[in-house]
Amino acid sequence: MDYFQVKEQLLTFLSEDIGHTDLTSDIIFSNQHVGTAKVIAKESGVFSGAKLITYVYQLLSDDIQVTLHKNDRDLIKHGDILATISGPVRVILTGERVMLNLIQRMSGIASATYNAIKTLDNSSIRICDTRKTTPGFRLFEKYAVTSGGGFNHRHGLYDGVMIKDNHIAFAGSITKAVNEIKNNLGHMVPIEVETESKEQVKEAVKANVNIIMFDNQTPQAINQLSQLVPAHITTEASGGIHLNNLKQYKNCTVDYISLGFLTHSVHSLDISLTI
Repeated sequence: MDYFQVKEQLLTFLSEDIGHTDLTSDIIFSNQHVGTAKVIAKESGVFSGAKLITYVYQLLSDDIQVTLHKNDRDLIKHGDILATISGPVRVILTGERVMLNLIQRMSGIASATYNAIKTLDNSSIRICDTRKTTPGFRLFEKYAVTSGGGFNHRHGLYDGVMIKDNHIAFAGSITKAVNEIKNNLGHMVPIEVETESKEQVKEAVKANVNIIMFDNQTPQAINQLSQLVPAHITTEASGGIHLNNLKQYKNCTVDYISLGFLTHSVHSLDISLTI
């Protein structure tokens, strides 16, 4: 994660929660009240967001000391101490919720990604995310996917071309859409096309795109369609794939499977701050 982007987002999150003051902690405690708190896992999973614990408290005070006991990608279990935070009590409590919100959600995403990889059980297929992320949280959610062993799809509309069904409909065809892109974009940006039929796959191959996505296809259909794609074109499966049916895609001949549920329907891992 880029530190400057992270810092900017964290300041926004802290401003949203604190406003101009923490009415409860600032009234009850002075800077002379110091103590230690532990960040503890109350559920098993994969940890993500370790450095954010330090970053959050660095933005709040120079008098806070954070000691990390677990790192990103570590498998954690109920009762594990993830970090120790020492310093002014009011600062520890003021930063608690933003810090926990971040690492709970990120660890939930990392755990879901790890479980998806284990469920698929095919190291030749990479599991990746989508753009179905929480507004304002994409930077952290996509990082969490990598903590779980997954890979990132494009981060936004700016770093990869993906011609979807509506682009094709408005442009008139895959060929027209691809030609328009190639006539106006340099060679450094890959072009992906979403396909829904044998005819579309053939058209995308002829247009010499970089990546072909098989959208909302069964494993059997994917294996048939992939035979139409030459080896130099990367293939991806997406749409209608979730944890309950992911195992069915184990023997699919694709390079990537993108899963929206990794970020849009994930269970946050239970993590608490204990004095």
